[in-house]
Amino acid sequence: MKSVRIGIVSAAAVALGACSVGPDYERPDFSLPAEFSSAIPDGETPERWWEGFDDPALNDLIGRALDDNLDISAALARVDEARAFTRAERSDLFPVVDGFAQGEAQRRISGPASSGESASAGGVLSFVPDIFGGQRRRIEAARARADAQDYLSADIRRLTIAETALQYIALKRSDARLELLQSSLDLQEQTFDIVEGRMTAGLSSELDVGRAAADLARTRAQRGPLEIARANAVTALQLLLAEPPLASAEVKSGEGIPSFEGGAPDSVPADLLRRRSDIRAREAELMAVTAEIGVETADLYPSLSLPGDITADLSDVSVATPVVARLAASLNVPLFDAGRRRAEIRAAEARARAALLDYERTLLEAMREVENALVAIESYEDRGAELQRAINASERAFDQLNALYREGLATFIDILDAQRTLIDSREAYVDNEADLAAAIVALHTALGGDIARDGA
Repeated sequence: MKSVRIGIVSAAAVALGACSVGPDYERPDFSLPAEFSSAIPDGETPERWWEGFDDPALNDLIGRALDDNLDISAALARVDEARAFTRAERSDLFPVVDGFAQGEAQRRISGPASSGESASAGGVLSFVPDIFGGQRRRIEAARARADAQDYLSADIRRLTIAETALQYIALKRSDARLELLQSSLDLQEQTFDIVEGRMTAGLSSELDVGRAAADLARTRAQRGPLEIARANAVTALQLLLAEPPLASAEVKSGEGIPSFEGGAPDSVPADLLRRRSDIRAREAELMAVTAEIGVETADLYPSLSLPGDITADLSDVSVATPVVARLAASLNVPLFDAGRRRAEIRAAEARARAALLDYERTLLEAMREVENALVAIESYEDRGAELQRAINASERAFDQLNALYREGLATFIDILDAQRTLIDSREAYVDNEADLAAAIVALHTALGGDIARDGA
């Protein structure tokens, strides 16, 4: 009968806790523009957007990074921790029952002989009903923070994909520049041989030979910085793959700087709320701190505790075992705390305001990233077309001047200027192609990154 009464009291206390003090969360409603200032490129793009580069080596690197990256693994462990903490908070809605057993034996060592033994076992009940919903608000906050960790884990995936793609592009830029460097050296060595031959024939001055040699040396000096940049990209990729960074190791790569086939997913600014994992994480944190206002508000109200125990005397099992059950109730009523509880409520409200501002800033930052990427893509595409025309014109000019120089109808300064212009145009075109690929990576990252994982 006693256990039935305890169950009735517990059920009633849980029912009382159905209401929760403090504000309920409402999603912020920001006024956002209906579209970006520049049009998002049209075209079909795979769900795994990086496959739009059609580069198997890049696909392989990103797949390995998603499987092995240490930051991603650590983030997943933090998600498990947060989920476990949520389960721990939820358990506080229910009574805690602990069992015990104890025994005692005594014997008199002087005087008339006497002895005695006793043993008992039972359980101890501890229950604090969540009458005003403070514990439910704690669970709400813990669940929101677990969601935030999940979104942060997805955001680390998003950034890992982007960083892997960017380092791969940096590697391909260095390879392309090194290949172009060799072509430039071949061209300048041919020019040097011509000038040297003309000097031997008395048709050119030693000054022209010196100028040709100086240009050749300056071009050779570019190899060192390019090899450093290549090594940095290789070791950065190895770190992303959780491999020992070794600059001498080779990383499998495709031919040339990857070009993107397709456009980007249709999107408007409001979609970023649904797509970007870092924005979701900010919103989850806002939900958590909003719930914590209720946690602090609940401290203004009385709290009820229901301690109890049940004990069975096991000293003499030959007779009926006496069982004693006790249930008490204790009411704690806040009277005076010099304003501490209300100050803690105001502090929680301030944290909620700050979280709201962080959420808004993250949203605006995401829009800024998309805007910058769109402008960059359009600019690099236009610049690439102009640079290609410059290369074509420079090649024709150099061939013509080279022929005229052989006939003695052009000065060496003319041929040297034409050669420098051609080399500069080729280098600028290679860099522009790499910058265009990086801008496409930035656009897809800003629009949400790994869409397949984020569930957009």
